[in-house]
Amino acid sequence: MTHRPVSLHAPRGSLAADELRAGIDALLADQDGGVPLEFPPEVLTAAESAVARATSTKERTDRTEVPFVTLDPETSTDLDQAMHLERRENGYRVLYAIADVPWFVDLDGPIDHEARRRGETLYLPDRRIPLHPEVLSEGVASLLPEQPTPAFVWVLDLDANGEVVDIDLERAQVRSIEKLAYDRVQDELDRGQGHPMMLLLQEVGALRTELEAQRGGASLNVPEQEVVAENGQVHLQWRRPHPIEDANAQISLMTGMAAASLMLEHGAGILRTMPPAEQSAVERFRRQAAALGHPWPPEQTYGAFLRSLDWREPVHLALLNQATSLFRGASYAAFTRTDEIPEDPEQSAIAAPYAHTTAPLRRLVDRFVLLVCHAHVRGEGPAPELLAALGEIPEAMQATGAQAGNLERAALELVEAMALGAWEGEVFDASVIERREASESENGDGAPTRVEMQLTDPPVTAWVPMDAAVGEIVRVRLESVDRAARRAVFVAADGQTAAEGAGR
Repeated sequence: MTHRPVSLHAPRGSLAADELRAGIDALLADQDGGVPLEFPPEVLTAAESAVARATSTKERTDRTEVPFVTLDPETSTDLDQAMHLERRENGYRVLYAIADVPWFVDLDGPIDHEARRRGETLYLPDRRIPLHPEVLSEGVASLLPEQPTPAFVWVLDLDANGEVVDIDLERAQVRSIEKLAYDRVQDELDRGQGHPMMLLLQEVGALRTELEAQRGGASLNVPEQEVVAENGQVHLQWRRPHPIEDANAQISLMTGMAAASLMLEHGAGILRTMPPAEQSAVERFRRQAAALGHPWPPEQTYGAFLRSLDWREPVHLALLNQATSLFRGASYAAFTRTDEIPEDPEQSAIAAPYAHTTAPLRRLVDRFVLLVCHAHVRGEGPAPELLAALGEIPEAMQATGAQAGNLERAALELVEAMALGAWEGEVFDASVIERREASESENGDGAPTRVEMQLTDPPVTAWVPMDAAVGEIVRVRLESVDRAARRAVFVAADGQTAAEGAGR
């Protein structure tokens, strides 16, 4: 079993991009209009009018001389954030520019109504279904290089340890001077070189990661299943985010924590919350860790324990899968008065109050958080119409988020089934990451004992009717693939213990 990110390369395991496109088209057609694919004419008309809207300089700071840079995947054009970091005598100053989407999207106007219906940009293997018309999200509202763009600029002063000691938020005109890409930046850093701003980002990110550990924050160190298009072909691969991506994420988390603190102080806003893990789930996870021979030390926080796990190790991979039970119940909480603030305002994985505020081009709620925070900083109460809208946003985000998750999972199932067609009949090594006992039903046709296994090459997970211990390496055979049903059936290979019966 290999221990590296791998991909399915042409010709074996590859699939033509046009075949994938046809499959995604069919998947979207099955949604029966539930996923908005095209923007209504009135929304496109409003967007064109917004493009021509002159940027007001009366209440907007001129930051166009600040050498902001963006850091995103190479092909991204909907650029929400640009940054400028500088070292100061007693610490650091972070200027974090966020696209001023509210400047182009009138509250209660056509674009706003459509954005509430969509909730967020959908990312499918061969396309994006954007939250806003592209003339805004990939044009005048995007922080593209050498384009003067309206933005909210968070001014965050940090001490020498990376703690935020002062917060400001202004509406400004900015100009990014360079679009940096994760892969190139990480390659340069690995060679001991790198853009000066990225070297400083690496430094600040490390400080913020240490503060996260001290707070008891946690994250799951697992690879992403990525669909990659190259030369007209599409393949799957495991992808572990680069260290510079983790540092960049820390800047975004820091900004979200700053936004949450402002809203809690002034008694109006929308938080992203998650309750602490239930004690029964924590105790169960401790027992699982001990049973797998990798006990969780009593004195160690669960965040520190999770950071110590390496997904390339089968036992660690199984534990990371089990740890998902500790990360449940995320939601949004809106409040317009101090007595409406949730009893527990924290996002438990971050171990601090937190709000979404750095991706308004791609996520609905961020636009409202930015407007509320700016009103708080100016010493003004948020406008009545803005306060009235806050209560509607959590429900819109929950509903559209669930729909987006279901569609994105179905699309990945489609890619897996299409790619696995070339491997039918093959035997693979796999890591067992979950086990379920056989179940009985009233009519006697219950499910057999089965395990969820994860392959490294090809990069997929699946349930198999067999019995094995969590963390064990097993051998499985790909028995059949049904592309239309987006289903691949694995069975125990010869020499393995198969569960009686069939099914998933």
